[in-house]
Amino acid sequence: MEITDIRIKKRDTEGRLKAIVSVTYDNEFVIHDVKIIEGNTGTDFIAMPSRKTPDGEYKDIAHPIHAQAREKLEKAIFERYAEMKNAAPEPYRPAAVSVEEVEETVDDDAADKTEATDEDMSSDNTATEAQAESEIEVDEA
Repeated sequence: MEITDIRIKKRDTEGRLKAIVSVTYDNEFVIHDVKIIEGNTGTDFIAMPSRKTPDGEYKDIAHPIHAQAREKLEKAIFERYAEMKNAAPEPYRPAAVSVEEVEETVDDDAADKTEATDEDMSSDNTATEAQAESEIEVDEA
């Protein structure tokens, strides 16, 4: 089985947990919640996903069977983590939009507002005319 994808969510909080990792094998099988933790000596290590047993002990849910598989997994995770730490954050880049598209959108919005205003005015006029007619009837009575 070959590692085909590693996704790392960096944690910017205080504490020893540095990141949470998902590892995909052969684009078919994924292991979530692998953790990168800072050790007591300052050296990071990985912790496999685990659950707490009723007696308070933690047991791995998934883990490598032999040392070679663990070394391969650790190497791939730490290489990707180092790339991520050293990479500059992506600057914000708004979607590319042409001037024509912006002008067209502005023109459409203006047309919509003009239509709405015309409709509002005609309904206002109808209401005002009806109100005036009812006032005339009241005055005549």
